[in-house]
Amino acid sequence: MNITVGKNEKQFYDKEENIMIITKTKNGTSLTIMLEGRLDTMTAPQLELELKSSIDGIEKLFLDFASLEYISSAGLRILLSAQKIMNKQGSMVIRNVNEDVKDIFDITGFADILTIE
Repeated sequence: MNITVGKNEKQFYDKEENIMIITKTKNGTSLTIMLEGRLDTMTAPQLELELKSSIDGIEKLFLDFASLEYISSAGLRILLSAQKIMNKQGSMVIRNVNEDVKDIFDITGFADILTIE
């Protein structure tokens, strides 16, 4: 289901118990994507589609993880892919990471690859 409110577009994905809400806000060549819920095997394909359809021409990509509860290896793969694309056309910053997700970034070495604020 898609809901567009002004410059914000919200995507809702509900596959049984795995729920993720994606909110996109575009401002010129800057895009902020807020994730709410779980980024795992069931929801990662939806984020991948959203990124592929949204980041063409984007110079600054911000991922807001304030409401992200969990990230799996499938989610990490999507972030790595997005980082590779953004390295060619601009920058990517991950913001508002909770301790659980930060621990996953640290353990996997992604904290050294990604820009996390």
